[in-house]
Amino acid sequence: MKRLVMFAAAFAIAAPVYAQNVATVNGKPITQKQVDQFVSLLITQGAKDSPELREQVKQEMIGRTVAVQAAEKAGIDKQAAVKQEIELARQGILVRALMADYLKKNPITDAKIQADYEAIKKEQAGRVEYKLRHILVKDEKTAQDLLADLKAKKITFDAAAKKDSIDPGSGKNGGELGWGPTSNYVPEFAQAVESLKKGQMTDKPVQTQFGWHIIEVEDTRPIKFPTLEEVKPQITEMLRQQELGQYQQSLMKSATIK
Repeated sequence: MKRLVMFAAAFAIAAPVYAQNVATVNGKPITQKQVDQFVSLLITQGAKDSPELREQVKQEMIGRTVAVQAAEKAGIDKQAAVKQEIELARQGILVRALMADYLKKNPITDAKIQADYEAIKKEQAGRVEYKLRHILVKDEKTAQDLLADLKAKKITFDAAAKKDSIDPGSGKNGGELGWGPTSNYVPEFAQAVESLKKGQMTDKPVQTQFGWHIIEVEDTRPIKFPTLEEVKPQITEMLRQQELGQYQQSLMKSATIK
């Protein structure tokens, strides 16, 4: 009777420990803690915790353990190329974790985001966007003849673009390019646009890498700067990259490199 009591007590103590293992593969346990950690990682990547997810994770871990055991048994983990790849993966994980830890300890504050937003907004003040249309042809002679006809009002811009422009996107729409800043275009095109006023057309064809253009500025307007909420994610990411770049530079400067 005394032995039965002792056995029961021992089982009561051991049971919780045993219950922590969700599976055993060739004697190697897969613990509940390992499953929980795997699930937590997936949740940070957008997954939703559920019994189905946990079962999938369990089966995935069993499958991985079986494959790893087979690889180790075959001595694959001792191969030079595999060892190098494992080390590179280890380094990559450590670097990512280091950067994440730095950002956690040095978060991008709303004050920083606001200040950067105001600085960018100030830089962009006074910028203009243009409503444009153009006719693109292959050679200068064709462009000059078209321009002469347009100036003489022998043909309308819309008709000339539809008939002669080799730009498949705008040609069928009468040469319309819509609204946009000159930064959307190659330098030669942008410079020509910036020299024109509303309603003006280029006096001579403009050459770019695409061919010869006849450009008309239909309208202009100040660029509407987006609200902070609209660009907050982009500014936050930009500041993070800047912070990490400066941190990496500080690490390099403090290291002894020979």
